[in-house]
Amino acid sequence: MVDGSAPRRSERLADEEELLRRYHRTRDPAVREELVARFMPLARSLANRYAGGSEPTEDLHQVASLGLVKAIDGFDPTLGHSFASYAAPTILGELKRHFRDRSRQVHMPRGLQERIALIERAIDELPTELGYQPSAAQVAERVGLSVEEVLEAMEAASARHTYSLEASVSADDEEGARLGDTIGEIDPGYSTVEFGEAISRTIASLSERERMILHLRFVEDLTQSEIAKRVGISQMHVSRLLRRALDQVRRQVPRAEDG
Repeated sequence: MVDGSAPRRSERLADEEELLRRYHRTRDPAVREELVARFMPLARSLANRYAGGSEPTEDLHQVASLGLVKAIDGFDPTLGHSFASYAAPTILGELKRHFRDRSRQVHMPRGLQERIALIERAIDELPTELGYQPSAAQVAERVGLSVEEVLEAMEAASARHTYSLEASVSADDEEGARLGDTIGEIDPGYSTVEFGEAISRTIASLSERERMILHLRFVEDLTQSEIAKRVGISQMHVSRLLRRALDQVRRQVPRAEDG
């Protein structure tokens, strides 16, 4: 009995190679759609390696499909490589990037993520070549960015992960101070607001002349003699009104604090 599967497989491969060459020449969307349909089983089989975890299989298939499209767009059939050997790393790279992006608590724009990856790769490679840790300028020269862009990306990279305020400050001290204990401080502005609210209610209960005298003394910073001339009363009268208004404020503010 003659097995016809081998010729059929050869015909299918030849057909796929012709489609890849045609798309490389024409960039015809219809041809790309046909190629996606032909190679979708490959993309799904690679995505299924990661199935069973926290990510829905359907989402993994979508990510793998994106990688497949990128592989089709980037493949050059004139180089003589098989498409499957080119597409598999591209699709797996897209899947790994997806998991890396999802694992970060702080999400960053894709462009910044790619810049960080480029810089981190240079930082890993340069010490072997140089024999010492590279400077920011040397990293910038390697990746083709400015020093400012490298420093900005490195600073962003350090902020990719968040930390719990309940985390222990020292790894050896489980019962000691927590991270939340080391940041922040008591803001004196809160008590200022409370006193301000209490004082404003008390001042509202004063007479118009008493409010004016307080304003002239503590806002415009006039002396008692200057206030007397402005209001048209004696300096002694100003002193009595000022003392009476201040006594009333002092009596009322503690009650506002308690209540």
